[in-house]
Amino acid sequence: MSYFRAEIEAMAGYVPGEQPHSGEFIKLNTNENPYPPSPAVIRAIEEAARDGLQKYPDPTAEVFRRKAAELFGVEPNWIMAGNGSDDILTIATRAFVAEDRLLRLPYPSYILYETLAQIQGARSEQINFNTDWSLPETFGRSSDDLRLVFLPNPNSPSGTIVPPEQVLELAERLPCPVLVDEAYVDFADVNCLGLVAQNEKILILRSLSKSYALAGLRFGFVVAQPQIIEQLVKVKDSYNCDMLSIAAATAAIDDQKWLAENRAKILATRERLVVGMRDLGFVTVDSQANFTWNTHPDLPVKPLYERLKRDRILVRYMDYPGWGDGLRITVGTNQQIDACLERLRRIV
Repeated sequence: MSYFRAEIEAMAGYVPGEQPHSGEFIKLNTNENPYPPSPAVIRAIEEAARDGLQKYPDPTAEVFRRKAAELFGVEPNWIMAGNGSDDILTIATRAFVAEDRLLRLPYPSYILYETLAQIQGARSEQINFNTDWSLPETFGRSSDDLRLVFLPNPNSPSGTIVPPEQVLELAERLPCPVLVDEAYVDFADVNCLGLVAQNEKILILRSLSKSYALAGLRFGFVVAQPQIIEQLVKVKDSYNCDMLSIAAATAAIDDQKWLAENRAKILATRERLVVGMRDLGFVTVDSQANFTWNTHPDLPVKPLYERLKRDRILVRYMDYPGWGDGLRITVGTNQQIDACLERLRRIV
């Protein structure tokens, strides 16, 4: 006899990228930043720890909200913090999508989206990207059951972006909120933050895991109009961000000089990776993120992934039924990328 809901038993569950627990690996599989965070982050964590971890954290992360509001040109009540961007995705799904209602997402994209719909007992509708990774016209069609649209921008695994003007047009056509997942946007040329004031249905999700090198800390936030934030706050856990993460996140976004310097290094190495993969015969999509999507016209890529893993180089092999497979490679340091390219050169 099972005690679990049918939806839980039927689902496969989200499978994160491999995190090795022993040995030395060149780790290019989970889109982590290869560099340590701003020194200001470490100082902020130490200070917060000394202040007393026996106390509960601020339930609204007000110090972060004020700093982020100043940075992004909004009021603090336009921002809600979360335990990583995945927490915000969960809150939005719970808040907007009732059981048996519809969540729409593009395909291929972040595989957690579908899992969140399953947990909620909702239905998910995947609409394929065009072959050039643009959105088809059908992605903006209305539906009576549609309650929420997730739009990763830049997308994973492709690293491609939907222009802001198209996102605004999409929101104006759709009958429901559009959550624009900008987890990788600090590596992109454009973003959709300015659209929030133009349409209350647009929510912008940001993460500090990638560009601020805080994947191990878990902190994200959403920007939306105050009447939207007010309702989302009802759904979040009472203390969804801990004291150390709030202090670290606030210090991180306050150090924009560090961000600019780190971004420049990542973008330069990204170009190095793109050129190197194309020289090896791969089809590599122009990326606006800190990773690249790579397929090969002649060679199966799964054996390449397996060979790299045996050589202690981890990349992400991803297979999307009905679409195809490929290698998603995180932009590491120059030395890490050179090692990966050299190993692939010998294999290919």
